[in-house]
Amino acid sequence: MASETPAPSDGLPPTLLDLSTFLLARIGRSARGRLAERLAERDLRLWDLAVLAALADFGPQAQRDLVQRLGVDPSDLAKVADQLGAAGYVERARDQRDRRRVSVSVTAAGRALLAELEAQARAVQDEVLAPLDAGERQVLQELLLRVHHGMEEGRGAV
Repeated sequence: MASETPAPSDGLPPTLLDLSTFLLARIGRSARGRLAERLAERDLRLWDLAVLAALADFGPQAQRDLVQRLGVDPSDLAKVADQLGAAGYVERARDQRDRRRVSVSVTAAGRALLAELEAQARAVQDEVLAPLDAGERQVLQELLLRVHHGMEEGRGAV
């Protein structure tokens, strides 16, 4: 059932505007597009940001562990790691005990880049969340984290 909120000028059906999942998808697509545009200005993609953040937050990892952590195809992660490595943002090394394992770590240049990219991501976040005050943003963040954790638990994720 549609809410009593007047229909905005974007012409979307009130039935859709009453579906949180529709709104999340639409807002997410727009926010992702805005961030992707900013990253593209530096010839980077969202996966580049994700890999740098995972390495900075969790430390050096086996490449296959990054695949699982981020939920990316192994060949796609190999390409990202190759490109980040060629640019000097990550280092890759064979594990001395298991030569099949490749360990990936973030470099100082990668940490500096991540700080810049995080600032860009926060700027996009500020644009997207501009209609909300600081308290509302905090509540939204907490609610989104609860939903995220609930979905992860439901999938049996780690």
